[in-house]
Amino acid sequence: MPFESGSTALMICTLTGKMPADFLTRLAKNSAGKLDDVKDEPVLGWVSGRHLLESDINEMTSLCGGHLYVNLRKAERKIPSQLLKAICKREELAYMQANNTLGVPKKERQRIKEDAIERNLMKMPPSISAIPIVVDMAKEIMYVGTASLKGFDMISGEFLKAMEIDATPMTVRELMIKYFQKGESDLPVISFNGRSYGEAVPGRDFLTWLWYYGETRGGVMKLGDLGMFNLVVEGPLSFAMSGDDAPGASESVVKKGCPQMSAEAKAALAVGKKLRKAKILMARGDADKWSFTFDADTFTITGLTLPETEEMELNARFEERVIFLDILREALEAYFKLFATEIMKDDKQVSEAIIHWAQERESL
Repeated sequence: MPFESGSTALMICTLTGKMPADFLTRLAKNSAGKLDDVKDEPVLGWVSGRHLLESDINEMTSLCGGHLYVNLRKAERKIPSQLLKAICKREELAYMQANNTLGVPKKERQRIKEDAIERNLMKMPPSISAIPIVVDMAKEIMYVGTASLKGFDMISGEFLKAMEIDATPMTVRELMIKYFQKGESDLPVISFNGRSYGEAVPGRDFLTWLWYYGETRGGVMKLGDLGMFNLVVEGPLSFAMSGDDAPGASESVVKKGCPQMSAEAKAALAVGKKLRKAKILMARGDADKWSFTFDADTFTITGLTLPETEEMELNARFEERVIFLDILREALEAYFKLFATEIMKDDKQVSEAIIHWAQERESL
């Protein structure tokens, strides 16, 4: 499973309250059940973090490294479209032959299709998919293994139903409230070319500022006892411009060679485009490295790889990976806090330095 090894998508959420003492019992009441019980409607339910067939929710199956680790499973039976089409065609040909006609009436075609589904659906094995979550109950943080907003809505709805607790994803709005008791509209719009187009999109300002900060100051961040961090933005780079009054194409992607040093990237900044999505490499010293693609519009992460762990025992390894997730969360929040603090100073030298970087940076 993705939180145990390999790469993962990620949404970072804050819980609106403490987990209830009977959280395992609550999840068990909303467990996925047996696949044999799946009929003609999709079935949502919780299964363990170990595998998608384990619907028994208890301490042994659903706690790992001191954290709750479960999946929200969706199971449904479907007849593959080509198979259903072939079955219907066979029955339609039989109808035409029996009735000596050259066609099949619309109502009869519909009846044939409905009958084919009814007779064959339960012969199909259920297909299953799942979204994993990890809950750090001490810090009231939930890590959701998806970058899909639709998938998150499904998770948050089922989690709320079971726990009576909301999960609030990390966004510009939430971070502004947390650190400044202000709204995202209080963030000044950054211009990287001395002009502005369209509406403010603060997430893109943040990601483009990270690029600027990484190139001009090495992305250096001292994060308390966690140590010194460095951050760089790498390609592929997806640029976008808000509003309909922008010149030329509103979106562009640069991905070959060294995208961040390309003439195309410099040209994108020159016309007022900002980063919507980019790959980020964050490092702590020489050993610990986090690599991921960040979507500035949704604050979601894809392709996240965590630092290597030398732990061999499952629980210890899992706990260390959750620690690395938490360090990533703290680092992203710290970089955002620095970004917001710097641009809210309304310091002319800051805006001039950003514009100078965009205009004078080297390109290949």
